[in-house]
Amino acid sequence: MKLQPERVLRWLSGLALAVAGSALWCPSPVLAAPSSVRLKEVAAVQGVRSNQLVGYGLVVGLDGTGDQATQTPYTTQALNAMLQQFGITVPAGTSIQPRNVAAVMVTAALPPFSQPGQTIDVNVSSVGNSKSLRGGTLIATPLRGADGQVYALAQGNLIVGGAGASAGGSKVQINHLSAGRIPDGASVERAVPTPLGEGDSLQLGLNASDYATARAVAAAVNAAKGAGTAAAVDGRTVRVKVPPAGGDRVGFLADIENLVLDLQTPAARIVLNARTGSVVMNDAVTLSACAVAHGNLSVTINTTPVISQPNALSQGTTVQAEKSEISVTQQGGALVNMAAGTKLADVVKALNALGATPLDLLAILQAMKSAGALHAEIEVI
Repeated sequence: MKLQPERVLRWLSGLALAVAGSALWCPSPVLAAPSSVRLKEVAAVQGVRSNQLVGYGLVVGLDGTGDQATQTPYTTQALNAMLQQFGITVPAGTSIQPRNVAAVMVTAALPPFSQPGQTIDVNVSSVGNSKSLRGGTLIATPLRGADGQVYALAQGNLIVGGAGASAGGSKVQINHLSAGRIPDGASVERAVPTPLGEGDSLQLGLNASDYATARAVAAAVNAAKGAGTAAAVDGRTVRVKVPPAGGDRVGFLADIENLVLDLQTPAARIVLNARTGSVVMNDAVTLSACAVAHGNLSVTINTTPVISQPNALSQGTTVQAEKSEISVTQQGGALVNMAAGTKLADVVKALNALGATPLDLLAILQAMKSAGALHAEIEVI
């Protein structure tokens, strides 16, 4: 059978269209939703946390930038106490004024499950009038917890991320010189017990109180480990049944902490930083139709010194007075109609239409919230 070229071309064209059409209707791979997170990112086992440690110590070896003994007597007292431990007694009445020693506070966070012999990082901060801790060495300092027990011992050379120099009343400084850090500068001496191996259940604490998130966590655990394994106690706590003591609890927790949760849209929230004027809002913020007028009010005060000179025969004295001029300027603000916005982009566009600065937005957003036009929770930090 002989094929005609025109028929072959029509047949190939139809085949190409069919393949293209089937490709358009082919289901795409399932991707995680933008709100999908792992369980470990929204919850953690209650009681498994870090513990804050603090201690008081001395930094030695400074290049004349230590504390001044006349203004920080506690530095001298701590130095005398340390010398007595080594059998050195300073004669009574002797004034010690070391310029190479500085009193410091040492802080650290003891991670959960830390065991004796492991090391942790420490932060060292001056508590006196030391000019710089650069080049100093921290002498052995016990770090205590909230119960007063010693959990770590810190010692080592400081790393200070800065530099400075001064001469003839002039001073140049880069970054902060009164604080430093010692990586792996403390050795753990005591372990903190955790509830991981106690009882037949554990409680997962949510990072934020939300009933929908608690329900989603319980549902994900039950789907992976069986019905009845987890139950939401309240908006921030989920109780989970775990294998008996001595079982594979670590493997069980490793499995559930990687479960993927499809969370609902978070609560609408706007965070205002009153110190810097920063305004941050999430994508759940919506806006109802409203009208806003905003004007700036500025007050200017100019003070000019005036000399009052008495007559030659009046036996008066020359008096200096001040003449102040106060002016108040108010910029008119037109009434701007802001349309309702159901998306974050619409809200941003409406706020930009006002031409207000971030500091002005602090007042505008709070006023819109009071008027019922802004549907979001405002948090001021």
